[in-house]
Amino acid sequence: MNIKERIQVNPKIFVFVAVVALAAILGVVLFGSSTIFEPSSPQSTTPNPPMQLEPITVELADISTIEINERSATLEIAFNLKNPNETSVLVQVMDYQLYETDFSESVQVSGGQIGNRPEGMIEFGNNYYVLLGNASLLLKDKIILNNSGNAPEFWSVLEDNSAKWRVTGDVFYNLSSMTSGQENTVHFEFTR
Repeated sequence: MNIKERIQVNPKIFVFVAVVALAAILGVVLFGSSTIFEPSSPQSTTPNPPMQLEPITVELADISTIEINERSATLEIAFNLKNPNETSVLVQVMDYQLYETDFSESVQVSGGQIGNRPEGMIEFGNNYYVLLGNASLLLKDKIILNNSGNAPEFWSVLEDNSAKWRVTGDVFYNLSSMTSGQENTVHFEFTR
């Protein structure tokens, strides 16, 4: 056999070897895949029960008058959120209402929202807060009140910094993924 005959035979051998190797791999995948991907222990076949979250706690950290003049007043309110769970939670939104109790128990002075609730499937660029496991988070908001001149007693307690506040609201949170776990709610009410 000369060199030219060997070169013509060699490509056929390589093609035959490649076809046999591909058939062997295909056979292992089709017929042997059930043994490769079977669970090794009976515990892994049972689904994990849903994680039970302990409710987060909310504290009114501060409410103070930052700036006041004849036309407007700027207040700052701060809440301290604590997560007693080992896993992180995603705080979506905190809604709150603010009342000055000497002025009126039922007339809301102001209110606000810290964060955003998801609407639709998944939104990007929203204002969510990750609260790590066994950690706390301080959320602040500024409130601007305009002086209409209709409540001089209220404005004088703001100027004296002697206002008596009542704050109510709700915090909406879930596990650290928007797609896992159910939404949880904590209601709060504070007087100061």
